[in-house]
Amino acid sequence: MEEYTLTTLEYDHIKQDIMGYAVSYAGREKVSGLQPMSQLPQIYRAMQETQEAKNILEKGASIPLPSLEGIELVMSLMGTGYLFREDDLTAVYTFLHSCTQLRKYMAGKGDLAPTISSYAASLRELPAVQSEILRCIRHGRVTDEASRELEKARRRIGVVKERIQKKIQGIMSRHQAILQENLISVRNGRYVIPLKKEYYRQVKGSVLDYSTSGQTVFVEPYEISGLQSELEALQGDEAREEAKVLSLLSEMVERESAEIGMNIEITGTYDFIFAKARFAVSIGGISVELSEERHTRIRGAKHPKLLESMIPLDIEIGRSFRTLIITGPNTGGKTVVLKTLGLLTLMVQSGLLIPVEPGSRFGIYNRIMAVIGDGQSIEQSLSTFSAQISSLVRMLEAADPGTLLLIDELAAGTDPGEGIALSTAILEELSRKGASVLVTTHFNELKTFAAGTPGFENARMEFDPLTLQPLYRLTIGLAGQSYAIEIAEKLGIASQVLKRSRELLLSQPMRQESPETFAQNVPSIEPASFQNADCAESEGQDDVGAKLGQQEELEKRLEGRTGEEADCIGEIQEHSPDEQAVDDEAMAGSAGTGAHVSENGVGTAHAGESAEDDQGRSQFAPQEEPASETQKPPVLNARKPFEIGDAVMVTSLGRVGIICEAQDGRGMLGVMVQKQKLRINHKRLKPYIAKEELYPEEYDFDIVFESKENRKKKKIMSKRHVEGLTITHRPDDYS
Repeated sequence: MEEYTLTTLEYDHIKQDIMGYAVSYAGREKVSGLQPMSQLPQIYRAMQETQEAKNILEKGASIPLPSLEGIELVMSLMGTGYLFREDDLTAVYTFLHSCTQLRKYMAGKGDLAPTISSYAASLRELPAVQSEILRCIRHGRVTDEASRELEKARRRIGVVKERIQKKIQGIMSRHQAILQENLISVRNGRYVIPLKKEYYRQVKGSVLDYSTSGQTVFVEPYEISGLQSELEALQGDEAREEAKVLSLLSEMVERESAEIGMNIEITGTYDFIFAKARFAVSIGGISVELSEERHTRIRGAKHPKLLESMIPLDIEIGRSFRTLIITGPNTGGKTVVLKTLGLLTLMVQSGLLIPVEPGSRFGIYNRIMAVIGDGQSIEQSLSTFSAQISSLVRMLEAADPGTLLLIDELAAGTDPGEGIALSTAILEELSRKGASVLVTTHFNELKTFAAGTPGFENARMEFDPLTLQPLYRLTIGLAGQSYAIEIAEKLGIASQVLKRSRELLLSQPMRQESPETFAQNVPSIEPASFQNADCAESEGQDDVGAKLGQQEELEKRLEGRTGEEADCIGEIQEHSPDEQAVDDEAMAGSAGTGAHVSENGVGTAHAGESAEDDQGRSQFAPQEEPASETQKPPVLNARKPFEIGDAVMVTSLGRVGIICEAQDGRGMLGVMVQKQKLRINHKRLKPYIAKEELYPEEYDFDIVFESKENRKKKKIMSKRHVEGLTITHRPDDYS
């Protein structure tokens, strides 16, 4: 895997978190060397090891893992002839004793963890080394029992020290008046008495030291000098005997260096495995299925760094499509999707357990590459676009069926027209090479391209247009909108700038909408609306399976609409004040009859249209008649009145909405636009798609327009009268 990709996807952060659970230097070294693997058997075994360790931890057991404190230094000095000190040999004994405990502990875990428990059988207890170190060294000191000569030397030392102290006590009793304090001190290993500065010459002896203040002089009396020399000689004998013992123990440890090294490797492996298991417990990680066919199906995934705040992610790629184009608003979570999928895939291929729901499956890739962030570099003279293209060059060269590519905002840093063309060509080439690709974009043309190209699929990040809050929920099969102006308004852009931007947006020609983009604006075919069918089912409505079947049928119908028809019914033209006045008068005159004036006020027919074309239009399309050569007045055309459920174009907003309330006496209708209810004059609406083309016969529109609470109330009212139970529709329900 590329180091750049590992850094981009924050793989090193995961390793740092795991390292915090390791207790030994050997375990930390293994965590530091952790890398994603590409061979299925290796990945499966590593994941199985982690799962077994997690099983042990979940039983509440305390694992007797050696800390290896001091062993690293001992192993580094092996073979150098170094004479190990008492603390070094004590560390060896502690380690070997812990290995004995670990072996016994894991031997009892064969049923719970058959794989990792077998590793402990290779641990060497070295009982002879343990017992000899324990006999010769205790509390960090060589014991008297270590050798007979050492025991004799220490016994003689004790006798001489006793004689010295008796003599000093006699001297101090004779010179009590000139003592600074009545105690025996030791300076540089020799016994001395503390005398006042003014009188120290009254005692014959050698001055060995002064106090910090200079008021006390430490004198070694000549009377004990001989005994002091004898004591030093005996202490030399003691040191030589101790060195002999340490040398024998060092040789014994050296002879077993290979076995000790093997024990360190095994215990380091256990430390590494249990560190991964503890990390898995901390993030709620589980094992997943592995797919050699590179079919990834994730359910309820969360980024390990966003466990508390992230909405669980569902995503699938590699079966019916290998390229997923993700759209949606800025700050909506598109980049988080890329990073979550990329990081979790790296973790799986490293044998780690990940925070997903059971049933998740991950494809195994030979190479994972990511281009996320602008990648600008002043030193390398790279702009955002140049940096991304440099990475895309490597992707195009490396792409094959075993490659997963994650691309954020493809070709967004250049001219939109050229960027769209380049993006399409790059995606086609990556698809031709069989790579699995996830790409985020704001280009509408890529949404349309994905909707009509085999092997490609759209997905969107859900967004609440009322609260302007991202929902961080990915929906596969539908394209999303950017909501750039709405988000800019929320973040504080000046109102005059927003007003002008909306004017400019409405003045642009309507861009072609893919069926998925239109579906986002039609509540009846949104996944969220069909989720409401779950509530309806509990209230006696049709089952959810039937609703989902209807949804698929509606989407097929939308996909079947021709581009010519979409252009015809989706076009919005700006009227001059005079034309608008004529249009308003004509609409007012036709209010009682349902007549309609053509968009430009003149009933001209489209050139070249055949009778079959006219019959093939929506039942809402105006039936225009040829205008007389001598007469140019507006021609009124009969039109079916709007009905609840009809899709209409709101010309003042440039948005598609759904009629949710019938026309009143003032010509106002209720229209739901992106889940927001508005009251709009019928003259500001243009027919788009009849309800018969969108919904099944006898479709329950309460699922779309009514709240869950009101639907429950209606259910109760249909069965019996309940005192005080009311359903209130307030005027402020409409904006």
